[in-house]
Amino acid sequence: MSTLSNKAISVQKSVWFALAFLIIGCLGAYHFVGLNQALLFLVGGALGMTLYHASFGFTSSWRVFIKERRGRGLRAQMIMLALAVVLFFPALGAGQLFGHPVQGFVSPVSMSVAIGALIFGIGMQLGGGCASGTLYTVGGGSARMVITLVFFCFGSLLATKHLDWWFNLPHLAPISVIEQFGVLPAILVNFLLFAVIAAITVVLEKKRHGSLESETKTSQHGLKRFLQGPWPLVWGGIILTLLNFATLALAGRPWGVTSALAVWAAKFVDMIGFNVSTWDYWQQPANAAALSQPLWFDITSMMNFGIMLGALLAASLAGKFAPNFNIPRRSILAAVFGGLLLGYGARLAYGCNIGAYFSGIASGSLHGWLWLVFAFIGNAFGVKLRPFFFPNEKPQPTKITGC
Repeated sequence: MSTLSNKAISVQKSVWFALAFLIIGCLGAYHFVGLNQALLFLVGGALGMTLYHASFGFTSSWRVFIKERRGRGLRAQMIMLALAVVLFFPALGAGQLFGHPVQGFVSPVSMSVAIGALIFGIGMQLGGGCASGTLYTVGGGSARMVITLVFFCFGSLLATKHLDWWFNLPHLAPISVIEQFGVLPAILVNFLLFAVIAAITVVLEKKRHGSLESETKTSQHGLKRFLQGPWPLVWGGIILTLLNFATLALAGRPWGVTSALAVWAAKFVDMIGFNVSTWDYWQQPANAAALSQPLWFDITSMMNFGIMLGALLAASLAGKFAPNFNIPRRSILAAVFGGLLLGYGARLAYGCNIGAYFSGIASGSLHGWLWLVFAFIGNAFGVKLRPFFFPNEKPQPTKITGC
């Protein structure tokens, strides 16, 4: 009885902790920067809560499809992307949203994107998460993912030392399908590609299992389900798209994650006396500003903090915030290697599963599709490597959780 009582007290404390820091972060962002920054911090909180309650995992969805041919997670991603292009393409085609200028993440189609996405994909399976997944699982209480996040940051920083070399590999100029085809034809082309991918998952899943996997049933309903989860995957994808669109409206650009991780690592090594400001990457105006200014001013950092706090709140409301520090050595090793690969690959590829894949495709950038192809190949390699690091891992063909 006392154990249950102690757990309830712990959950209650973590709920109040998450709420308090969400309020402090919001007020601080408003005081030091302005209303938009405060709203973006809260959007981050909503993203974290959505990711946690919907268990919207890019990594796990791809792993389940690669190993078990279960495609429910991939189909949810296609629905998410379909809604995204409907919302984003007209605004990006017009160059403004609600009277404010907006621009997408349109990056070169290059060898560095292909190699970076491949590296990132391997890191997803070893690290145990993607960029958004690492943040929300850390917020949700995963001690192991703290290791992944730390090395994710340092992998990102290491890549900034070498980016000039990587970016000078063979490449094409940035290609926007919105500019090439126009808004409506670009939407239709993307719809076709989403439908083809979804159809492939249906065919392969039925061939392997005879029927499609159904949504996991829950006894939670109404407000209780909203607060404690779980949310359906499709709900999660739709809400993530709406929040990404809110980011576009408030920040003038889509949701991104990993640029902030390089900033965090750079600020840390600067504090201990290692100067990275002379590197070419950190002499670019936007990066130099991010390095010199307090984190209150960095949109991506504030949204990332919001994601972790939103996930902490969601996990606490669900009664699932219970950090486990008993981590097997091989799992720690995978977190270290995986984190480094995630960080290094994301910088080479102009982003991660959010900045390059989700927001890249939503921006009409061809590099987003290149990222998807090579990251998926990387995930396939990563799945082959997992048995060494996770020897007791059992297949979970009927449930997609985490990232």
